[in-house]
Amino acid sequence: MKLNAFTLLAFTTLAVSSCNKEKAAIDARTDAAQNAIDHQKEAVDASAKEALTRTDANAEIDKANIEASKVSAQAQLDADKQKAEAEAVAAKARVDAEKK
Repeated sequence: MKLNAFTLLAFTTLAVSSCNKEKAAIDARTDAAQNAIDHQKEAVDASAKEALTRTDANAEIDKANIEASKVSAQAQLDADKQKAEAEAVAAKARVDAEKK
């Protein structure tokens, strides 16, 4: 009977230690997976911050280009206006010169 009790105790100890090893292995895999996910989240955050910075910079460039185009178009229109006024003055001067 003592042999059976010892055998039962040995098997129980072996089973418990085996379960603990399996649980430890599961915990280790879970920790590794969670660490990998955390690193991926950090990489996504860094990538998003970089993309936002680039987008803001591009938006500033686009705004500057729009403003430059507006200024250029207004300058061209002012020049066209002055040219039209000068042509009108010249035409009036021709008419006056022809009448004399």
